[in-house]
Amino acid sequence: MAPVPPGIRFLASFNRDQWYKAFTFALTFLLYTSFHLSRKPISIVKSELHKNCSHVMRAPTESSSGQQPVLHPELDCSWKPFDRNNYKQLLGAMDYSFLCAYAIGMYLSGIIGERLPIRLYLTVGMLTSGLFTCLFGLGYVYDIHSLGFYVFVQVANGLVQTTGWPSVVTCIGNWFGKGRRGLIMGLWNSHTSVGNILGSLIAGYYVSSNWGLSFIVPGVIIAAMGVICFLFLIEPVTHQLHESFTHSCECCASVCPSVSRCYSVTQVYPAVCLQGVVEFSLCLLFAKLVSYTFLFWLPLYITKAAHLDAKKAGDLSTLFDVGGIVGGILAGVISDKMGKRATTCAVMLLLAAPTLYGFSMISQFGLGPTIGMLLVCGGLVNGPYALITTAVSADLGTHKSLKGNARALSTVTAIIDGTGSVGAAVGPLLAGLLSAQGWDQVFYMLMTADFLALLLLLRLVMKEHCSHRKRPGVAVE
Repeated sequence: MAPVPPGIRFLASFNRDQWYKAFTFALTFLLYTSFHLSRKPISIVKSELHKNCSHVMRAPTESSSGQQPVLHPELDCSWKPFDRNNYKQLLGAMDYSFLCAYAIGMYLSGIIGERLPIRLYLTVGMLTSGLFTCLFGLGYVYDIHSLGFYVFVQVANGLVQTTGWPSVVTCIGNWFGKGRRGLIMGLWNSHTSVGNILGSLIAGYYVSSNWGLSFIVPGVIIAAMGVICFLFLIEPVTHQLHESFTHSCECCASVCPSVSRCYSVTQVYPAVCLQGVVEFSLCLLFAKLVSYTFLFWLPLYITKAAHLDAKKAGDLSTLFDVGGIVGGILAGVISDKMGKRATTCAVMLLLAAPTLYGFSMISQFGLGPTIGMLLVCGGLVNGPYALITTAVSADLGTHKSLKGNARALSTVTAIIDGTGSVGAAVGPLLAGLLSAQGWDQVFYMLMTADFLALLLLLRLVMKEHCSHRKRPGVAVE
């Protein structure tokens, strides 16, 4: 009998659960990559919705030659209604519409996700998200110039996209234990940056010729991934404990003894009472404010600062996400080695604020320095964001006080990411308002947000340093 090839022996060495873990890791990575891929086009298309129209032909007037030429409205190269002088505020309002709906919907999404099959819940969310992403692009195809149409599509898309994060974190968090969770989650969370990069490249390819396809193609992709989710996603075995009202009250009292009332909601209040949930949630609010401001406004900033066209600015902005991949993995590895999640986040936030100021200065001195600073800023800005939304959320959501209720992770994740999404909604809106006074004001806002995020973690940092000698691990008991 011929010897078994070494590759086959290697594959046969893994049991069924190990194969399920690897498959779930890869599939959820691709699923959430498609979510971020569908969010990125709006930042690329902004510079196309309102162009620099100085190259547009100006028709001569019949009056004296000393009179200024008139720009004919029919020759305007911008897309109505974003051809007005307040276009930055209008674009900011579109961002705010999506992110505000996302923030509000996230709190409900975790609660709903606990009570429905994750595979079906996620599938419906992805299919409807693909529909609304395509609808935005159809505005170009059918020549729609109503601001209300685009705002409605953004609001609807923001609501249905909340199905994604609690679902995928619940799947991945319950398949993998705490041992090397920081590294595993750091690698897995790179889907955020990979999705942003792919979204930028796809949107940039079509933006100058037909910006509608910049939305339609990502919309089709996320809808197709929804079908794949329905066919192949493997849910972890859940233990449905604490279903009775009485047991819920006992759980709440054991997690947070100061709570004297008995609440009818089975998991929300015990989750909030977990030590570290409030601090990390508020920290994420400011960290996500910075990250999403870059997500939605970086290509337009590069267009204005470096005088590049929309495609080149979109391609260059992907370097921020490349840095984010490295930063997320590095944060996970360091926090695993040190056993200190809050300290790792705090150090990166401390370094991020002056780096943002350096980027605002150096980006005016050419392409080379801009590339370097984009990579560094991406790592320091997205590192804490990635660590909190993945490893920290999974640590808290699988805490021993929740007594093995696997689906409670969905609620904890939704609370943390929902609070962070409030910052994600406010950041791009403030950027739209402040950029009218100069981009320096935007960077001052981002630096202030980083310092506030750092301050909110100081109590947990102190607790980690005091308790680490007694018991290695994160201080989230």
